[in-house]
Amino acid sequence: MNCFCLTKGKPKTKHEQTSILVQETSFTVNEVEALFDLFKKLSSSIIDDGCIHKEEFQLALFRNSSKQNLLASRVFDMFDIKRNGVIEFGEFVRSLSIFHPRASEDKKIEFAFKLFDLGKTGYIEHSALKEMVLATLTESDVTVSNDIVESIVDKTMKEVDLKGDGKIDMEEWKEYALKTPSLLKMMTLPYLKDITMAFPSFVLHTEAED
Repeated sequence: MNCFCLTKGKPKTKHEQTSILVQETSFTVNEVEALFDLFKKLSSSIIDDGCIHKEEFQLALFRNSSKQNLLASRVFDMFDIKRNGVIEFGEFVRSLSIFHPRASEDKKIEFAFKLFDLGKTGYIEHSALKEMVLATLTESDVTVSNDIVESIVDKTMKEVDLKGDGKIDMEEWKEYALKTPSLLKMMTLPYLKDITMAFPSFVLHTEAED
């Protein structure tokens, strides 16, 4: 069964779906069509069923389909809007749109907040922030002591948690993000503006390693 065709009622044609995605995202028609070619490549790298599975997503991002990674897992869960364990084409385009240079800052800030809100409580808590910091350091092959990690987390909490209640809410996160250009920069992928001209480099590394 092909995931791309799993819709309620009469399946939409590719043209109809493209038109809807253009209306709902920051992409043009040509960009959506280029993303479809990219999606087909990623979704067939391990299981050729028209959907991106978590292993394929992780392989595309980190060239490793089996290594557990909290960061990759969280991003995958955010892309999996329907919560059915796979990423369909519409979800792929809508989620990537948040990283488009033309996407609003509010959407980028909200996505980043939800990424760090591991417990889905509406807050970023100390333990969740520490887990994400550790995941980021691990993926970057950076090894530091637990004391240094705690110091980074404590400093961040002190800077962002303006209410001093031990957790970061959306209002505090937004204020922090707006005065931290590097955070918004991380939420922007410049190549999405030129997706019709060249695929990002990771597309060249979607073959499973022996």
